[in-house]
Amino acid sequence: MKRVSHGASIARLCVVVALCATAVAAAGVADTRHNLAATGPGAVKASQESQVCIFCHTPHGGSPVAPLWNRSSPGTAYLPYSSSTAVARPGQPTGASLLCLSCHDGTIALGSVLSRAVPIAMAGGTTNMPLGRTRIGTDLTHDHPVSFSYTAALAAQQGELASPAALPPKIRLDAGGQLQCTSCHDAHDDSFGNFLVMPNAGSQLCIQCHTQPSWSSSPHSTSSRTWNGIGTDPWPQRSWTTVGENGCENCHLPHADVGGPRLLANATEERNCAACHNGNVALDNVMAAFAAASIHPIATTSQVHDPAEPAVITNRHVECSDCHDAHAVRGGADPLQGALANVRGVDINGVAVAPMRNTSELCYRCHGDSPGAPAARTPRQLNQVNTRLEFQPINPSFHPVGSPGRNPDVPSLIAPLSAASVIQCSNCHNSNTAPSVGGTGAEGPHGSAYAPLLARRYDTAADTPESPAAYATCYACHDRTSILSDASFREHSKHIVEQSLPCNACHDPHGISAAQGNATNNSNLINFDTSLVQANSNGLLQFRDTGLFQGSCDLLCHGKEHDNESY
Repeated sequence: MKRVSHGASIARLCVVVALCATAVAAAGVADTRHNLAATGPGAVKASQESQVCIFCHTPHGGSPVAPLWNRSSPGTAYLPYSSSTAVARPGQPTGASLLCLSCHDGTIALGSVLSRAVPIAMAGGTTNMPLGRTRIGTDLTHDHPVSFSYTAALAAQQGELASPAALPPKIRLDAGGQLQCTSCHDAHDDSFGNFLVMPNAGSQLCIQCHTQPSWSSSPHSTSSRTWNGIGTDPWPQRSWTTVGENGCENCHLPHADVGGPRLLANATEERNCAACHNGNVALDNVMAAFAAASIHPIATTSQVHDPAEPAVITNRHVECSDCHDAHAVRGGADPLQGALANVRGVDINGVAVAPMRNTSELCYRCHGDSPGAPAARTPRQLNQVNTRLEFQPINPSFHPVGSPGRNPDVPSLIAPLSAASVIQCSNCHNSNTAPSVGGTGAEGPHGSAYAPLLARRYDTAADTPESPAAYATCYACHDRTSILSDASFREHSKHIVEQSLPCNACHDPHGISAAQGNATNNSNLINFDTSLVQANSNGLLQFRDTGLFQGSCDLLCHGKEHDNESY
């Protein structure tokens, strides 16, 4: 008997194991689109070739790259994924990802294999990977990042990634600890669709790596809402039919054709929300509010918002994601635990806070220290466009948004409001169709018939006939009977009813900055609208507080000269 060396035995054993593995893989892949033989079930296949594995593997004469690779490396420079919020910095594809790209980037003929001198002929005139979602191309900026080291340090730094030690066995990193295409895809097994290594209904695969703390209780993860069939299909590239089943893929696609960071399904940010929040999936038709006369202009800018931008907005814009965290948002009466959960803001002192502690801190991001603020709607004796400064507790007077107001005597307040109450910006600024004002639309300052984004009507023009409707914003908190009976100012009725002067003529509804006004001249929110109130013949335009419910004016208003006129 001829003796065989130990080394030769091992070599033969390796060949046998490799061939067995190939046979098993061939059996699994034969019924998938990766079977490019003439017998393959897909639309892309060879015209005559009968071998299944040859398009990727060969036992002899292959590439030195494992596993028995039968294709040339693309040799192409790729544009890797990048994002301001990504901690990993992928470079050029390596390892298994580069092998996948030898077909899927579309630069090399599908039938071009190392073991054949002449490329295998494909049916129907196909040469390279046809155009479509499977042809990834060389621009990988719109594809999930690959070929980066997935380490415990990376997971800890990023903060929302699972440690590699916690990944299930089906999600494999390569020998160098890098995440590759093969971490999510098994080229030989299409049991779960798209050659995924595990099912992804409800984003089961995504959440193995991505650990959003509030995701499991968010409606975007749990909702059973379906598309009603009206308008545009919100999930044109997915087969699942509910919000919960689509999960992450309500908004993100691992291979998002539109390109751009964060793999959004739509490049225009608000369209990702509008796909469901247009009344055809989500219960509330939020997008309808943006057709109102006064809106948060989400469609004015595109690709300006960046999750990594500073808390104080420096390049003015507004997108849905400036106010809502889609991973944490949920229902509930308390907006901080519901629609505005886990959202950052800027506090009354101008300090960034995350998450915010009251809803007004969200408003200060844009309406506080942000540069480029629009001009004030009302020309006032003292002009201020920084809302954060208007609500400072040290101001001579202010509506009690940052803290309880300075005035302990406000007889017109409607219970349960009192002089100790603190309100939010949304008490006045909201959609006029919101449930909190008796409507059936979505809650929140998305859009309103009343500028500037007021929940109720607030007329500011001269010669406005007094009515509950004209000053509905004021009368929501201040009792109309008390105001017109002159309980706090003995000529309220004369000015509002007889002279048809709006509340806005004398009162600045936000407040007067301490850097501009003082307690003598600007108590009780007095800051005159200079288009209606001018200086008198002595050149004086002022109010003087002389005690409880008392004061005097020097000014010219409604055709009458006021010279130290007392009340």
